[in-house]
This record gives sequence, C-alpha cells and structure tokens, in this order.
Amino acid sequence: MSLAQDILVIDDEPMVTQAVVKVCRAEGMTVTAVDSACRALRCLQENKFRLVLCDIMMHELDGFQFIEELVRRGIQTPVVMMTGYSTVEIAVKSLSATGVVDYISKPFTADELLTVILRSLRCSMLLDEAESVCLPSNGSMSYVPCPADYYRFGYVSWVLMEDEGTARIGVSDLFLRAAEGIRGFELSVPGEELVQGTPCAVAISMDGSAHGIMCPMGGKILEANVDAQSTPSVVEKDPYFRGWLYRILPPNPESDLRWLSL
Repeated sequence: MSLAQDILVIDDEPMVTQAVVKVCRAEGMTVTAVDSACRALRCLQENKFRLVLCDIMMHELDGFQFIEELVRRGIQTPVVMMTGYSTVEIAVKSLSATGVVDYISKPFTADELLTVILRSLRCSMLLDEAESVCLPSNGSMSYVPCPADYYRFGYVSWVLMEDEGTARIGVSDLFLRAAEGIRGFELSVPGEELVQGTPCAVAISMDGSAHGIMCPMGGKILEANVDAQSTPSVVEKDPYFRGWLYRILPPNPESDLRWLSL
C-alpha cells in the first residue's frame, strides 16, 4: 500500500469533484477524485486516505450503501457526506451513520468546504489519538467524550433529558477541539423552535471560520445560556455542564432520540 493521501472525493458531478480538487490542492493536500462508490472502494483497498468526501445520491451504490460497505469491509476511514438534495431526514441519517464525521450540503462555497474538511481532518486525528494506547506527550486526553447518560448526535452535539420533560443540548468537546479555538457563539433566542438536523448555533473560531452546530433534538427554546455568549471559554472548558447551549421543551423526544447514541 502506498503512502497515505489526504482526500478521496466521490461524486458523479465533475463540477463538484473539480471544486474539491481545486480547494484541497490549493491547501497543499493530496486528493484523488472518482465518480462512483465502486471505484472508491477499489481505491480504498489499494491506498490509505485520511478522509473521504462522499456524495449521497449516486448510481450503483449510494452514499449510505457505500458506508455500509465500508463497515462490512472493516475500512475505518472517516467520511464527510455531501448532498445536493438536502433535507432534515438526510442530514439526521448522515450524522447518525457509522464512520461519518460531518455533513455538508451542496452548493457550498470554497470557504465552507475548506472549513468542513479541515475540521473533519482534525476530528479524525483526535479520534485516532483517543484510540491510541499511548496518551499525548503532555499526558492529557485528546478530547473529553460525552458523559454516559448523554445522548450524542454524531460527533457534533448532545442531549441530556431532564425529569421535567425538558432537555438541555450542547456541543461536543470533540467538535470544539476540532474547530481549534472558539472566540464566540451565535445563538437563537428563547421562544424559537429548533429542528433536529438543522443548524441551531454557530461557533466562530479564532481564524474567523464559522462552524454550524447541528441540532441534536427539536423543540422550543426555553432558555439560552447567556454565559455561552458572554464568556465562550465556559463552553470550551466545560461543554457538558456549565457550557450547555439551550434548555428546550421537545414535543416528541422519542422520535428524535432514535437517531442518537448513548
């Protein structure tokens, strides 16, 4: 097997693969583009990649069938799902799929694409570090996973159900660390309705990149954490307790929880 490449992009639209190739190579990344999941599987058998960008709607095998085949073959390369047919259902299904680290809808700008790629590469690196037998040289953990009683929406966000039928939601430590330093959050206000699988907040990183945080559970916002906006470091230092983003009243929590993991 040859040396690892950075990106494998799978899409049957030449304009999309050309755009990914252009953005990645401008950043000094190696990238291979193919137009079908079957060709991608052959590439993954012959080469190692750090990240796969995969379209969902394709001939022969679609993106979800491709993910299932990766799992069957024991290929653990992380995947970013792409689609031009963006719906809440597709976003939720994508982030819930095994091995998927992120999701992006088409059309996207070069900045949006690069933000997702860089964040996903860092997410993959942090996951690899966490699975390694040896801790980093400073002895610290690469990231703090969600507590045992929290429901996780992919690697992005979390839900904690409360006794009163309400829920607290927030962003995962892995997502925050992959974004590499947060200087602020843009939050919705009490009274607004959140929808699972759509952005519920935006984290602005130190370099000005905007990272949309996918909502793990729908419901009416009862309270937004003012500390998250006034002191964003609270979220970075304590994302699962003091750093929650919203307290919500979910109308049908059982329906949303089926897409989440403990």
